[in-house]
Amino acid sequence: MADAGASEDQIARLRLIRSENIGPVTYFQLLARFGSARAALDAVPDLAARGGGRAPKLAARSVVQREMEQVAKCGARYLFLGQGLYPPLLAELENAPPALIVKGHLSLLEKPAIAMVGARNASAAACRLARMLARDVGAAGAVVVSGLARGVDTAAHDGALESGTIAVIAGGIDIFYPPENEERQRAISERGLLVAEQPPGVEPRARHFPYRNRIIAGLAHGTVVVEAAPKSGSLITARLAADHGRDVMAIPGSPLDPRAQGCNQLIREGATLVQNADDILEAIRPLHLRPLAQRRLDYGAPAEAADASEVERRAVLDLLSPTPVPVDEILRQSALAPAIVQTVLLELELGGRLERHAGGKVSLAG
Repeated sequence: MADAGASEDQIARLRLIRSENIGPVTYFQLLARFGSARAALDAVPDLAARGGGRAPKLAARSVVQREMEQVAKCGARYLFLGQGLYPPLLAELENAPPALIVKGHLSLLEKPAIAMVGARNASAAACRLARMLARDVGAAGAVVVSGLARGVDTAAHDGALESGTIAVIAGGIDIFYPPENEERQRAISERGLLVAEQPPGVEPRARHFPYRNRIIAGLAHGTVVVEAAPKSGSLITARLAADHGRDVMAIPGSPLDPRAQGCNQLIREGATLVQNADDILEAIRPLHLRPLAQRRLDYGAPAEAADASEVERRAVLDLLSPTPVPVDEILRQSALAPAIVQTVLLELELGGRLERHAGGKVSLAG
C-alpha cells in the first residue's frame, strides 16, 4: 500500500510527474488546463495524438505506491509544490520540481539560505576557505546549501553541519554518491536536510546533475562560487541563480590557477566579489528581506482550453528545428495567440516530438 498519509490527489500528481514525456513545465501546464492531476492523466493520450506522436507511457498507480513505500521506509517524505512546507523560493522557478523527497530537519527550509559551490578537484586552500565561510555564514543564522560533491561542496557541508546545512543530491535519497561521502550524507540526514528529486534507487547520471543544480540555486537567496574552472557545473549553478534573479558571488583567485578562472570570469561579468562571510551576508540581506513572488498554484478552476487548428499546428511545427529556440521567438514569428502556441508545444512534447531546454527554449526531439 501507499503511505497512509498520501491523498488520492498526491498519488495522481506523482503518477503525472513520473510519466513519460512529462517534465515540470508540461506538468504545470497540464494542471493549469485541466484543474487536477487525475483529469490531466485522463487527457494525456488525446493530447499526444493531436501532437502527431504516440501516447506516452503513464506511470501506473502500483509503481507510484511502491515508490511511496520506499520513501517511507527510508524515513523520508514528499513535499509537493503548492502544498505544505514546499520551499517558497524554489516555488518561484518556472521549472520547479513538482515533488521533492526530503529527509531531516524541515525547519531549515524556513531560514535564509546561501548556496556554496565549487570545483571537485579544489585546492586545499579553497576547501579550507569554503569550510570557514560556511561555518561563519551558519553562525550568523543562514543555512548553507550545496550538492554533496567532492571538493568545495564537501568542505561547505562540513563547515555548516553544526549550524544547519542542506544537501541536494542528484540520485535517489537512499543512494550514497560519491561513495566516500556515505557517512557525511547520513550525518546530514540526521542533523541537516537531504533533498532529492529522483525516486529512491535511482543512481545519479550525468543528465541528473543540471537538474540538481537548479534546485541548489533555487533554494538559495544567493550563490557563492569558491573555486571553479570555466564551463564547470559550478558556473552552471551560478548562471541558473542569476536567471532566477538571485545574487551571484565569487571568490577571486590567481589568474595562474585554472581553477580560479571561472570565478574571475563571473566577477568580470558582474558577480559580486566576496572575501569573507560578512561580504556574503551583506550581499544577500536585501534579497532575503524582499517579499516572495506569490506563484498561483490553485488548480481548482481549469484554464480555458485553446484548441489549435491543423493550420496553426503546422505554423508552429514549421518554425521548430533540432536547434533550441526561445518560445518567445516562436510566438513572435508565428503571430499566433500565446495560448495556441503553448497548446501545440504541449501536444508535441506529450507525443515525444519536442524537447525543452534551459532558458525557456524548445527544439524538435532528435
